[in-house]
Amino acid sequence: MITARQSRAARALLGWTQETLADKARVSLTALKRLESESDLAVYESTRDQVRRALEASGVVLLSSDQGEGVMVMRNKNTQT
Repeated sequence: MITARQSRAARALLGWTQETLADKARVSLTALKRLESESDLAVYESTRDQVRRALEASGVVLLSSDQGEGVMVMRNKNTQT
């Protein structure tokens, strides 16, 4: 499950606006704003899933452990380090 903080962090790493992510995830901007809200607003699980899939398709890995949560962007295999 993707959290509000993970969604915002992933967008920042990718340089995406909320509009860009909503478009790529095929969800409404309002739904994405609800998901990313600090107020813990109710969001359909299908919305969370679509957002997660869109981010993962762009190389984002969602991290979760007993010590916290985070995100990481995988390097493209064709990119030099």
